[in-house]
Amino acid sequence: MGSPIVLGIESSCDETGAGLVRDGRLLGHALASSMDEHARYGGVVPEIAARAHLHAVGPVVRRALDEAGLGLADVGAVAVTTGPGLSGALQVGLAGAKTLAYALGVPLYGVHHLAGHVAADTLEHGPLPDPCVVLIVSGGHTSLLLVRDLARDPIHHLGDTLDDAAGECFDKVARVFGLPYPGGPAIDRAARTGDPRAVSFPRPLPGSYDFSFSGLKTAAARWAEGRAGTELPVADGAAALQEAVADVLTRKAVAACAEHGVGTLVVVGGVAANSRVRALAEERCRAAGIELRVPPRALCTDNGAMIAAVGDLLVRAGAAPAPLDVSIDPSAPLEYAALRPTARAEAGR
Repeated sequence: MGSPIVLGIESSCDETGAGLVRDGRLLGHALASSMDEHARYGGVVPEIAARAHLHAVGPVVRRALDEAGLGLADVGAVAVTTGPGLSGALQVGLAGAKTLAYALGVPLYGVHHLAGHVAADTLEHGPLPDPCVVLIVSGGHTSLLLVRDLARDPIHHLGDTLDDAAGECFDKVARVFGLPYPGGPAIDRAARTGDPRAVSFPRPLPGSYDFSFSGLKTAAARWAEGRAGTELPVADGAAALQEAVADVLTRKAVAACAEHGVGTLVVVGGVAANSRVRALAEERCRAAGIELRVPPRALCTDNGAMIAAVGDLLVRAGAAPAPLDVSIDPSAPLEYAALRPTARAEAGR
């Protein structure tokens, strides 16, 4: 008999996800997004996100089960995002996961959201090589990691964002350019007809594995302001911005692989869906003899399948379940894939 079926629940931001995984295989998943409700405000409104999760979590779990052809009685463990993310949104997901785990009499596993992004790749390409370099690029996080056994070993940070993450940079510049929210896909679409050499935007922190996109965001805003009164060449600005972001991300990631003697680069997170990031990563990895792994676009953005994938790894590694008083940690650093904060521990911080 194989490992138990793990139900994963994700609710850290504006997407409610549920997924079912067993032995590294995705059985079914479903997603609901409140993005359209936030678009009018130009960003995620925490109270709206939490209320949307409250309405969506039950139906999303049911849809995932239906897609997999399973019932709740088939679930052998529940995994849930316990941080980082929006406090109210995380609380809704955790409450739903605790209810299901208690009602079914199965163990509950708290999962770090960013570890979920890393594990998403395993659902497409199989187990992660030990070691591998992982580049996480999302709306709120940009990190370069050295990963060994994701379920057992600590995660080593080679570099992290010091201010705005890559996704934040896209969102904020898109607003300046008059493009819709979310900014990443809008920048990607606009850049298709632009010239990436039209504007010489800066490449921040060239001698470090850390990331800083605040200055690039400001440079793009100043460029747009300098053309007040004239028609803004949005396509050129978007292409040049996208090229700068992709150049910084991929150059540092490939350099980290070379320095640490690692033959595999894994690129994950919402910005991994960006066409230029993918293309430039492929080009540079091919030239350096490095294997590139990127999940399908549907698994790059937040989803429940990635949380179930971490839960499945933890179950198979024999990890201890979360305690009954497991809580959330909205600003949790990425140290291990399992994240099991308790109310007492958080109060003592």
